[in-house]
Amino acid sequence: MDLKRKLSRLTSVGPGGKAPSRPAVPAPTSEPAAGTSSVAGEPSSLRAQTSLDEAGQRAPSESGSHGGEGAENLRPTDAAPHGTAARNVAQGAGLVGNPFATQTLEGTAPLRVPSSAETSPEVSQSRDAALRASTSAALEATPSSPAARDPRVDALRRMLSDWSERQELAAARRGATPAPPRGPLPVEARTTTYGTVHVSERIHPPDHRHGSAPVAAALDVEGSLVASLALHADLAGVDYQRMLFLDTETTGLAGGTGTVPFLVGLAWFEGRSLKVHQLFLRRLGEEGPMLRALAERMAASSCLVTFNGKSFDWPLLRTRFVLNRVAAPAELPHLDLLHCARRVFKHRGAGTRLVHLEDQVLGFRRVDDVDGSQIPELYFRYLRGGDGSALTPVLEHNINDLLLLAALLGELVRRFRAGGEGAAVPRSEDPRDLLGFAGVALRARDYERAQAFARAAAAGDRGAVGIEALALASRLSRKAGDAPSAATHLHRALEAARGFQAATLHLDLSKLYEHALKDLAKALHHAKLSKAAETPPDHQRRVVRLEARIARSTRTPALDLRMGLGSPRSGT
Repeated sequence: MDLKRKLSRLTSVGPGGKAPSRPAVPAPTSEPAAGTSSVAGEPSSLRAQTSLDEAGQRAPSESGSHGGEGAENLRPTDAAPHGTAARNVAQGAGLVGNPFATQTLEGTAPLRVPSSAETSPEVSQSRDAALRASTSAALEATPSSPAARDPRVDALRRMLSDWSERQELAAARRGATPAPPRGPLPVEARTTTYGTVHVSERIHPPDHRHGSAPVAAALDVEGSLVASLALHADLAGVDYQRMLFLDTETTGLAGGTGTVPFLVGLAWFEGRSLKVHQLFLRRLGEEGPMLRALAERMAASSCLVTFNGKSFDWPLLRTRFVLNRVAAPAELPHLDLLHCARRVFKHRGAGTRLVHLEDQVLGFRRVDDVDGSQIPELYFRYLRGGDGSALTPVLEHNINDLLLLAALLGELVRRFRAGGEGAAVPRSEDPRDLLGFAGVALRARDYERAQAFARAAAAGDRGAVGIEALALASRLSRKAGDAPSAATHLHRALEAARGFQAATLHLDLSKLYEHALKDLAKALHHAKLSKAAETPPDHQRRVVRLEARIARSTRTPALDLRMGLGSPRSGT
């Protein structure tokens, strides 16, 4: 039962119920005015109405039956002075006229528990504090009233206290961002040949690190390794000294022509220092200068580096170029790190959101970071005349995204480099990531690197990851023509495999022994154990075929022997 229902019970009226019988109240001496009715026939819209006479006292009115859960029940007080005093206290505490004050306790000012919409993160903590203070004042205002002597009032106080604690805990879990000091947005207006552009700039030194990864490591990547990670051959010949990191903050997350990028974050290296350059849209309809500045920077760059930019950021920007009749820049080679991250970190099972990778891969946890879903609303508040400093966390969020792009690129290439040219893969690496790198190298047809990562992953894990790594190592050994090693890897995997996974390994061994190692007896043995990995008809055909081959191979030597005994001897 929620708190609102308990309040209804406290007033002795349940949802959809009826008010208890009350002592007869003297009827008014005058006839009811037009549009009113007696208590028995009073309309539902007037049942919760309370009027004050000219002396400031409460004129009691009985309420009829309630037609719904949300109807309010106003009960006459036992003594008018008590009700008047409670109302005066409630007026001083801010309950009268307050949107929260729609439920009424005996002899007190109206009171209602906030709904779930009113307890959203947008409701300020000050209003919650005011509600608690006013509620306490109203409850303690009439110590001689029946409600004050009712033990249920103490229970109500405890429930309100518990509710307040839950709200504070929920706010702490959400990690509500503290309000920044009021002030202008930290951007400056710059006059250019194509109009005024609002810019925020910051330079990070060569030794800057984002979590455990140095940002400048992105300059040390090899084009061939990047092309293998991205499975995109065009990236092999790119000059990564002139790459451009790009990330946008928009008025919506669905894309389309109605979505506007109000903040375009760019970053590029000058020497080994990373320069962050943010283009801000002060008001809608002024995109032209911002887009021309973006086109100018792209013309001086060799490639784009984004996270989900192929599906969201760049298509959105390309649409804005068209709608604003600005010449779009030439298409650049595009490295989307989302695709790389999905292939490498898919075995972690925690998703590939940017903040998850930042925390789990780079060991960087943001403090007081604004949630991405709140960014559009913050910008719309700014357009409606809100304080510009409220967007400062949005600029910081965008800067962290750009730093993460550079750090993640350098970290991915550093780890991928460790598996090549006979180098030993570090034992400290996560086996799940090693298996991911092995799969990427296999798809890039870098079989030597894939084998190194697969064996390292198998050595670091004895569970499902290790089994999958051994199966991959077996497949790579067979590609290399080493069938005995392929069988050895599969037998090692069988030591820990169970169920369907074991049946799949038996099926691989059956094929290996039949076609590569030519051992039909072992092939039949493993085929009989692979029933769960095949459909019943396929499994039956495999077993019958192997049995027939074994039968033919045993009959042929016997026939040859009989023919040899019956043949005439030479020289006799």
